[in-house]
Amino acid sequence: MNATAIVAESLTKRFGTFTAVDAVSFTITAGEVMGFIGPNGAGKSTTIRMLCGLLRPSAGRAVVAGIDVACDPEGVRQRIGYMSQKFSLYGDLTVGENLRFFAGIYRVPTNVRAERIAFAVDMAGLKGREHALVQTLAGGWKQRLALGCAILHRPPILFLDEPTSGVDPDSRRRFWDLIHAMAEDGVTVLVSTHYMDEAEYCNRIALIDAGRLVALGRPGELKATALGGPLLLVECDQLGPAIDALSRLPGVLDTAPFGNAVHVLIDHARTEGDLAMALRRAGVRVRRIVPIAPSLEDVFVRLVGRNRKQTAA
Repeated sequence: MNATAIVAESLTKRFGTFTAVDAVSFTITAGEVMGFIGPNGAGKSTTIRMLCGLLRPSAGRAVVAGIDVACDPEGVRQRIGYMSQKFSLYGDLTVGENLRFFAGIYRVPTNVRAERIAFAVDMAGLKGREHALVQTLAGGWKQRLALGCAILHRPPILFLDEPTSGVDPDSRRRFWDLIHAMAEDGVTVLVSTHYMDEAEYCNRIALIDAGRLVALGRPGELKATALGGPLLLVECDQLGPAIDALSRLPGVLDTAPFGNAVHVLIDHARTEGDLAMALRRAGVRVRRIVPIAPSLEDVFVRLVGRNRKQTAA
C-alpha cells in the first residue's frame, strides 16, 4: 500500500475578513495524480501555496513529505517541485542558463548536474536549442522547460498550478504524458486546472468552489454518483423559453444550456414524457429527448451551483 504523501486537515486561509480557503481536508498517496478543479477564485492556488510553504495557514494543518508545513516550510520546499500559474523562467536567459540557474537554486549535486540538465532538455524537446533565448520559444516548449526546471532535484512531490493555461491542445496532451510518466516512477502530483478534459487524466479529483471542498473522488465515481438523478439531453427550438419552462417543472433538479441543446437533471419520479409535455405547453417544438451519460462538466456545473445556493442560504 502506498504511503501518504500529502495531508490537509481543515486547512484554512483568511485575508482579513475574507476566507479564501475554508477548512479543506484531503489526503494524497505517493504516486497519485490529484486534480484540483474549480472556477477562478475558488481557492486552488491559495491551497497549493499553503502546501508548498509559501503561505502560512490561518487554521488547520498541512503535512507534506512527512513534514508539518507550518513548522518547517523550508524543509518542505527542499522536497517538492513547484510550477506556478504564471511562467516563471527568465526570458532574457537561454535554455541552458535557466537550467543551470535552477540547478543551483535547488542545490543539485555537481556530479549529477550535467546529467539532470541533459534530461530536462530532452524532456522539453529542446535538444540543439540550449543557446536559444527562452523568450523566443513557443508556449508548449516553455511549459515543458518550466517542468524540467521544477524537477531537476528529483522531488518526490510535484505541485503544478494551472500549468497548461493558454497552451495548445497538442502541447497539453504531451505535458500530461510527462506527468503520468513521473507518476509511474512514484512521484506524487497535485495539479490544478480549469480544463475538464484534463481532469479525466487524474486518478482523483478535488472540486473546490468558494474556498470549500465540494466533491472528492475518481472521475468515474463523480460522474456516476454526484448528480443525484438521471441526466437528459433535450434538443429543441428556443432554448431560453425551454429552460424557463423546464426550470419551473417539479422534479427538475437543474438545467444548463449545452451548445444548441439543454442538459436537464431530473429526479427518479420524473419522466421524459413529462418534459416533452411541459415544453409543448410552453410552445416549444421538441426534436428529441434522450438519456445521456454525464460529463465532468455536468458534475462541475451541478455541484458548483448547489454549493452557491447553500452558501447564499
